[in-house]
Amino acid sequence: MNSFEERAVNGAGPVLQTRGLKRSFKQGEAVIEVLRGVDLDVQPGEIVALLGPSGSGKSTLLQAVGLLEGGFQGSIRVAGKEASQLPSGGRTEVRRDSLGFVYQFHHLLPDFNALENVVLPQMIHGATRSDANARAEHLLTVLGLGQRLTHRPNQLSGGEQQRVAVARALANRPALVLADEPTGNLDETTADRVFDELLTLVRGEGSAALIATHNERLAARMDRVVRLHEGRLE
Repeated sequence: MNSFEERAVNGAGPVLQTRGLKRSFKQGEAVIEVLRGVDLDVQPGEIVALLGPSGSGKSTLLQAVGLLEGGFQGSIRVAGKEASQLPSGGRTEVRRDSLGFVYQFHHLLPDFNALENVVLPQMIHGATRSDANARAEHLLTVLGLGQRLTHRPNQLSGGEQQRVAVARALANRPALVLADEPTGNLDETTADRVFDELLTLVRGEGSAALIATHNERLAARMDRVVRLHEGRLE
């Protein structure tokens, strides 16, 4: 029984819940409705694929539930906490304490090595340097980068850079990982390896994940697939 199944049996509430989530943009005189009332539950330990073509609103939905910008209508609960109406400081606190992010591009800090890129978010979260170092080394070693800890991003391959980004996302043991096309910038063989490692690490850490992709083959490896179509989930 995997982490998702165990927590479902134990009756844990959703780690992410949205109700009536809407987002629209003005384009000249026109109003473009990107999200039209999204209701979504992600259970603790569950890995959910968010499937849809480019322009379907996947990134907009991830920005909403990641509390990265305002302008949304509806309810967003993260780890049991209503977060949609929090002020900026409150949203930052929820992101820091409960969320991890993996983007299509790694966004690593270029002047810091692999280990330091994973240590820094932990120290911002309040970890000691020694604990942060140990945690970072463990995650990077699990991801096959035990011999690359002192390499800076420009000394790493694209796949290695994205593995560091995955370790960084899991560093603070988030309840929920949000990933936006996390292997979209890699060749197919590297993408498969990194994606397998991402799923293995997320499951091993007991986190939940919502992973946006347009790749049906990758989506099939996850616990559940939801499809975003014309601003609504199917």
